[in-house]
Amino acid sequence: MNDPIPNPLRKGPPSLAEATDPIPPGAKPHHMSDPWDIGEALARLAEGGDAVTIYPADGVAPVMARILSVDEELPHFVVELNDGSFLPPGSATFVAWVHSAKLQFTLSSGWVAQDGQPTLLPADFPAECLVLERRESARLEAPLGVYHVAAFVLEGRPYELQLYDFSIGGVGMRAHPRDTVGLYVGRKLSRVRLELGPEKVMIADLEIRLSRSFRSFLLGEQVQIGCRFLNLSPALQEELKQLLAGMSSGRKRGA
Repeated sequence: MNDPIPNPLRKGPPSLAEATDPIPPGAKPHHMSDPWDIGEALARLAEGGDAVTIYPADGVAPVMARILSVDEELPHFVVELNDGSFLPPGSATFVAWVHSAKLQFTLSSGWVAQDGQPTLLPADFPAECLVLERRESARLEAPLGVYHVAAFVLEGRPYELQLYDFSIGGVGMRAHPRDTVGLYVGRKLSRVRLELGPEKVMIADLEIRLSRSFRSFLLGEQVQIGCRFLNLSPALQEELKQLLAGMSSGRKRGA
């Protein structure tokens, strides 16, 4: 296999401060078993050098790592441990964030490093992964044929993005890449005008928590922007709850 091409956007070696807890008992993750989907998730981790937390079965301290490379044809990937780290033989549980979802899988191996590279451990794809969405509240997709809008001004530039879902915790927006320049994860958006239906408008502050590119069959290249509400007053929270309840009941009546 060819050596991976260095990616200048990859993060540095992860620290224990970036450790991700395993999916807790009682949670309701969904199961992902398609090798192509698993390969895509691992490739996303490898692309940015995102932190992966490995929990050995013997209960020793977690080991921090990254995914160095992925070969979806084999299917096979290479784990890159931090310098000086060691993964004992046996079962180990891998946990990481892939955008807005927690990814978890378990592998069992002798964990034999590549020749002359003690921190690089080859491994086969897991047969199955658990995926737990980060979203803390149920979402409601925008009705088809109804154009809901989020409009705001950032550094003197006006933005107008289509809303595609809402929840008590936040909203999802999308637009062409040229219309999302400057909208990166962690950015705060002040006084966003949310048009949630005929004569239904809210003004709220948002924080961007997710940004990902995708290709739509109908719309072409798009960027998905996921935001959470900031400092939502009790009155606005109640207004939003009533609005979502009304939209949900209206959709059920129309079903």
